[in-house]
Amino acid sequence: MIGILQPKGGSGFNDPDDQVMIPVGVVQKYFIAGDSIRTIGVSVASVDQMADVKTAITSVLREEHALAATADDDFSILDQSQLLETANTIAGTLALLLGGIASISLVVGGIGIMNIMLVSVRERTREIGIRKAVGARSRDILAQFLIEALTLSVIGGLIGIVIGLAASAAIASVGGLTFVVSPTVVAVALLFSLGVGVIFGVWPARQAARLDPISALRWE
Repeated sequence: MIGILQPKGGSGFNDPDDQVMIPVGVVQKYFIAGDSIRTIGVSVASVDQMADVKTAITSVLREEHALAATADDDFSILDQSQLLETANTIAGTLALLLGGIASISLVVGGIGIMNIMLVSVRERTREIGIRKAVGARSRDILAQFLIEALTLSVIGGLIGIVIGLAASAAIASVGGLTFVVSPTVVAVALLFSLGVGVIFGVWPARQAARLDPISALRWE
């Protein structure tokens, strides 16, 4: 019997449309040694029949393997729900791992922004003193340095988004995956960048706003 199955569709390295099915006898004769079978795939007409089919398969296999009534099964039967549950567990673990890595990256990036802003405040102490001497208020100085911190964080976030999209597109191209850009994800990434800029930029901005203008003008 020769024919072509209906296309199922798939992505990645395991595409069911790229598979060839041949009789088990041919496989055992030309491709593998021995007569053992490691895996058997069974399909059911409906989900409601899953339990009954698993019970029937278990009964047949125990009889074929000559297992005693009290002996444990020397085989395992998995259905799609179990495979899906395993896949979801793995996906959840990976999500937690990636979330932890992302959190560490955000903290490291925020500390970098804070250090840059502290150095900027120190190097521009005299400028801050002059601005205050000509009438700039503390909140004006605070806003100036906070905007600079936000600018740094947004630029860093945009660079990270571009690199991430480029890497994802390259991986999708190599692995035959579908590459989709989600505007929501991009927007959330930018919001996180803004949040990092605000959190780690407030302290340097407050340090600049609290400088005494007379001491700042004397700074060399």
